[in-house]
Amino acid sequence: MNSISVRSLLVRGMIAGVIAGALALAVAYFLGESQVDAAIAIEEAHSHAAHGGGGGGEEEELVSRTMQATGGLATALLVFGVAVGGIAALVFTYALGRIGNFGPRATAALIAGAALLTVYVVPFLKYPANPPAVGNPDTIGKRTTLFFLMVALSLLLAVAAVIIGKRLAPALGNWNATIAAAAGFVLAIGLAYAFLPSFDEVGKDFPAGLLWKFRLSTLAVQTTFWAGFGLIFGYLTERLLVSGNGADARRVATPVG
Repeated sequence: MNSISVRSLLVRGMIAGVIAGALALAVAYFLGESQVDAAIAIEEAHSHAAHGGGGGGEEEELVSRTMQATGGLATALLVFGVAVGGIAALVFTYALGRIGNFGPRATAALIAGAALLTVYVVPFLKYPANPPAVGNPDTIGKRTTLFFLMVALSLLLAVAAVIIGKRLAPALGNWNATIAAAAGFVLAIGLAYAFLPSFDEVGKDFPAGLLWKFRLSTLAVQTTFWAGFGLIFGYLTERLLVSGNGADARRVATPVG
């Protein structure tokens, strides 16, 4: 694999990540921030009531809410887009031509869809995102650790499912091997869900509708990011690898070994 080709794909992955991050930022700002504001209002009302209606106990914000909802959110999503876009581009350079007879656009779409499923949806179903005023502060460290453990398990099991599916394909055929590998993945994830601890820390007075809307908005942000990345990166890589914009880059489409 030519180093120039890898660098070209890496740059395109980061570009696609930034654009996808900007799309996700728009969804997060217009769809999710209103839910966060509503949750913060509930949290502040609880804090006010806990201090007997007085003003004691309030701390000055180091970063204003406006800055959190604009500059902070933009920085987080754009940096996330650059980093994840680069990683996904490296995965693409290995996967192209090795996971089936797919072109650049289809490969990019498959990688984006698999990333959304394994990195976010599977962990989300076990440990969904919580808005302010939900969750025990004493368990935040444990919950964060278990979420990232679920991410790692999901990724490892997905890689194992792909390897097993490829090894079963000669005996079972591509379709049956894919079904068997997917079933094994679902079974293993189900066992992880059953054995890993769960947390039910939603207060009885917290609006169920607000919680539902907040969690849907976080899912929408991730879906927007990965859908945007798959489409943009697929377009950029197809122009590079298929349209003749670099003879060296086309070598990536032919895996060695």
